[in-house]
Amino acid sequence: MSFVFNEFIIGSYLKPKHWTVFITLGLIWSSSFLWIKIGVQEIGPMALVAFRMLFGAITAVLIAVQQKSEWPTDRRTLLNFAILGPTSLAIPIFFISWGEQTIDSAVASILNATVPLFTLVIAHYWLHDDKMTVRKVTGLLIGFAGTLVLFSEDLLAGAHGNLLGQLAVVLASLFYAGSAVFARKATAHIEGMARGALPLVTAAIFMWIVGPIAEKPFLIPQLPITWVAALWLGMLGSGAAMLMFYYLIHEVGPTRASLVTYLFPIGGVILGVIFLDEHLSWQLIGGTALIAVSLLVVNYRPRGA
Repeated sequence: MSFVFNEFIIGSYLKPKHWTVFITLGLIWSSSFLWIKIGVQEIGPMALVAFRMLFGAITAVLIAVQQKSEWPTDRRTLLNFAILGPTSLAIPIFFISWGEQTIDSAVASILNATVPLFTLVIAHYWLHDDKMTVRKVTGLLIGFAGTLVLFSEDLLAGAHGNLLGQLAVVLASLFYAGSAVFARKATAHIEGMARGALPLVTAAIFMWIVGPIAEKPFLIPQLPITWVAALWLGMLGSGAAMLMFYYLIHEVGPTRASLVTYLFPIGGVILGVIFLDEHLSWQLIGGTALIAVSLLVVNYRPRGA
């Protein structure tokens, strides 16, 4: 058994440093659905996303400055980041926040796990180094099956919420997938933290222009728990997370980077077991096993390949 495991690790496309970032990112983002659900109880989705992008941009820029990252100045690159901010952050996060007004956070995390499937198809036709293969397709389908197993009990019980809310999260997944592939193609020449910080800056600008116009009333949080949600989502769920995600996009490709969404349901269920005294079911064990297998299948590379 240990020999097989070592073969997977040695032949993996993801090096130990990639796995560290990947798992950390999964842990951060898996809690985001819970904090979104908390945030939209008091303020609207536009306001929540605006505060999230603001705190995220401040966090990422401070980190990039501390790391002495070089900032691009050419017009084409800045235009690409102006596109990436809304399409990779502001718009899809708004769709998820809006959807979670009517659907459970658990269901949102399942639907968001479609990101790798969409990314696989888009990357195949748009990138030369992230093509669709039988192994990739098999691994992604195994992983998606794992997310369904994790929440099969709730789904069979009819805890699926509003159809429009579900469609909003699926649309967000499409935005995430397309923007991840575009980011790999359009920002490959950018080094360091700037490539993860700039989309947050343009997303924050976009949301603070559009938000107060599109959402009335545009509410300022009053409850401490809402501020905690906005700060958590901004500083960790956006600021630190986007720096890690862009690192993975350029290191291992958008398809493998997007596999982090398969960790969301695992994190959500485990948090429920630990902090909400929810029962440890066969669905948790079986779904987690399937997702682990999918990650190994997608990232496995035989010796000498």
